[in-house]
Amino acid sequence: MSDVSARQPVTPGSIFKFFTQVPVMIAIILALVAVLDWANFLPIAQFATRAFLSTLPFLLVAVLLIGYLKATGAEGVIGKAFEGREVQMIFAAALVGGLAPFCSCQVIPFIAGLLTVGAPISAVMAFWLSSPLIDPPTFVITGSVLGWEFAISKAVFAVSLGLLGGFSLKFIGKRGALADPLKPDYRKSTCGASKFKGQPKWAFWQEQDRIGVFKKEGLSNLIFLGKWLAFAYVLEALLVTYVPASLVVQLVGGEGIIPIAIAALVGAPAYLNSYAAVPLVDGLVGQGMSVGAAMSFMIAGSVSSIPAMTAVFSLVKKQIFATYLGLGIGGAILFGIIYQMIAAA
Repeated sequence: MSDVSARQPVTPGSIFKFFTQVPVMIAIILALVAVLDWANFLPIAQFATRAFLSTLPFLLVAVLLIGYLKATGAEGVIGKAFEGREVQMIFAAALVGGLAPFCSCQVIPFIAGLLTVGAPISAVMAFWLSSPLIDPPTFVITGSVLGWEFAISKAVFAVSLGLLGGFSLKFIGKRGALADPLKPDYRKSTCGASKFKGQPKWAFWQEQDRIGVFKKEGLSNLIFLGKWLAFAYVLEALLVTYVPASLVVQLVGGEGIIPIAIAALVGAPAYLNSYAAVPLVDGLVGQGMSVGAAMSFMIAGSVSSIPAMTAVFSLVKKQIFATYLGLGIGGAILFGIIYQMIAAA
């Protein structure tokens, strides 16, 4: 018979902790939508489910790769491969990010994997910032709708933003949170440092201990990243449903530097799907938005939407989160101003 006195007492703190659990928050949000706006419940649930399923293949690849590296003991070898090559890695990450077909949420599992195996935060940030901004299909769509000068400039700005972020963190140096950017909660969800030393065992399935590590790492990363991405996509569905484009038009019209800054601040929390954003921005420009503000709006919305910020906040320490947010919004304003000057020349 269990000892009732040994049970944990119900306190305000324990109640708060329960209601801030990610699955509980998702359930509460969907329940509120069902009660208050039943007509939009199914569309919101379907939107979030489709978005999550579209990201699931990337998530599975990332978590299986993390599990494989942990089980083989290869993470230490890969971490050493980055040593002394930080500058090259920053350039490579920014360029690869410009070609990778990831949105701001889909890139999160790969960021977790890179940080887990010891990639320098500077190179990771370069990939992180450049990846959601452009990819070949987005480049073609942007060029066909907004013009090839706009598309080429955005592609250049995507790589430039990655380089700006990467070298900014390299300049700051590995101090404080930069030395270990992952949150303790994420660290606790995994096995921590690899217990396998020496030469990697690539055929890890030949040893029972390594099979256990592979299963544990894969499952723990899948649960941790999966629940936060699911929450992010529920927030995205709410934004798409309840924040009309007409409201955005009212906020980002006009000429000069101030509208460019406002466009970045408005675009940052919004969710801009790389493909859907193009006709939206084309309409905004047609209604009086300057091209500089349009560029700023697209960059900020691609890099730092509320869904992406939610997933990022779950993964890295607050100093890294603030740096990522500052670089995303600051870079959007900077490149918006630059593009406005280019267009006016």
